[in-house]
Amino acid sequence: MTTVISVRFRGGCKTYFFDPRELEIAAGQNVIVETAQGIEFAQCVEGNHEVEDTQVVQPLRAVVRVATENDRRTAAYNRSREKDAFTICQRKILQHGLEMKLVRVECSFDGNKILFFFTADGRVDFRELVKDLAGVFRARIELRQIGVRDEAKMLGGLGICGRPFCCSQFMDEFMPVSIKMAKTQNLSLNPTKISGTCGRLMCCLKYEQDAYEDALKRLPKNDSFVMTPDGPGNVTDVNVIKEMATVRLDDQPESPRRYHACELNILRNGKGSRDGIVVPEERPERFVEEAVEEVIPVPTLVSDFETDEPTPEKNGDGGRRRRGRGHRGGRRNGDGEKAVVTVEKREPASGKGESRKSEKAEAVKSGEGRAHRSRRRGGRGDESKPTPVAVKPVSAESGAQSAAAHKRPRHRGGRRHGGKSGGAPKKAE
Repeated sequence: MTTVISVRFRGGCKTYFFDPRELEIAAGQNVIVETAQGIEFAQCVEGNHEVEDTQVVQPLRAVVRVATENDRRTAAYNRSREKDAFTICQRKILQHGLEMKLVRVECSFDGNKILFFFTADGRVDFRELVKDLAGVFRARIELRQIGVRDEAKMLGGLGICGRPFCCSQFMDEFMPVSIKMAKTQNLSLNPTKISGTCGRLMCCLKYEQDAYEDALKRLPKNDSFVMTPDGPGNVTDVNVIKEMATVRLDDQPESPRRYHACELNILRNGKGSRDGIVVPEERPERFVEEAVEEVIPVPTLVSDFETDEPTPEKNGDGGRRRRGRGHRGGRRNGDGEKAVVTVEKREPASGKGESRKSEKAEAVKSGEGRAHRSRRRGGRGDESKPTPVAVKPVSAESGAQSAAAHKRPRHRGGRRHGGKSGGAPKKAE
C-alpha cells in the first residue's frame, strides 16, 4: 500500500496521485506539485489515503509544499495574463488570416510558458504566429490543436437533457461511442437527437449499454419462433426495458399477446424456417407477479370541529333550516320552542318621532313587521341608533300563529312593491 493524495488541475476532471511525503494535506487545500511541465498550482480533492501499488504510476512525483498566500496571488496574476494573451492571439490570427478557432489559453505557474489551445478543420501553418506571440510575451509559446469534444470539455455548457456536460463535470476520459449502441437501445437514428453539442454521439449512450446487452441475452430476437404458455408463435416486438416480448400466436394471429422473458421457450432465435424444429408438448409456466399491498396512511385533511351554526340535530326539527333575510317562523331557543322578537322603544325627543314610533309598533302588530324590518335595513327608516333586542320564549302554538300571520305569499319576477309588505312608510300628518 502507498500513501498518496489526489489532486486536480484547473479545468480538468481527472485526478492524479502525488506523494505527500511527510505533509498532512486535507481535501480542499491548494498545493504546489512538480509535474513533467514544471511546477504547477493544483487543488487537493482527497487527502492522505492509501491505495494499491498497482494503481500508482511510477515514478510517483512529490508535493513541493502547501500553497501560501503568495502562491495564490501568483496564480491570480497568471489568470489575468491568460485573458490578455487570449485577446492578443485572436488579433494575430486575424492578421495572418489563419483558419483556426482559439479555445483557451493556459499560463504555467512560473510564467515561462504559455499554451494556446485551438481547433481547426485541417492542418494549419502557424509558424509565423508563434514568432509574433513569442516577441510579445517574451516566453515559450506552444500551440496545441484539439478536437471538438475537448473543446466542449474546456468551455462547458448545457446538454439537451438540461444538465451540464458530463465531460466537464465528472468524466475523467472520453469513452468510445458508436452508432451500434443507439441501435441496441432502440433509439432514433436521427443524428440531431443522439448527438451532443460538440456534434459527436452523446457520451451517455455508453452508460446503459452494458445493461441492454445483458437483457438482450435473455430475450429473443424479432421473428424468433418461441413456445409460450398459450402455444407456439413468432416474436413481433421486444421491449428490452421491461424484458417483455410481443408474440403472434399460431392459433390466434389476429391478437398478439405480450409475455415476460421467463415465459418464453426459444425454439429458433431469429429469422429462419421451421423445418426440422420439434415443438415440445410441455409449455412454459405462466409468470405471476407477486402483488405487494402496501397500506399508506392517508392524513386527515379536514378535522372535525364544532360550530355555533344551528344544525338539524341542534334544532330538533330533523331537517334543514332556512337562513338569511327571508327565513320564516322566527327564532328557536335551546328547548326547540320558537321565540318572538320584541323591540324596546326609546322615548322620542319630539312629537314627530313619537308618532313615527307608534306607527311602526302598530305595523308590527298588524303583520307588517317584515316590511318595517326591510325598510330599516334599506336605510329608509329611522336613522337613530340600533335598538337592543330581547328574546323571550313562547309556546309552540303561539309561535305557529305568529308565523302564519307573518307568512308571505310566494311570487316570481323580483321583489313585490306595494301592498302591505312592500309599501313606502306612511308620513305622519
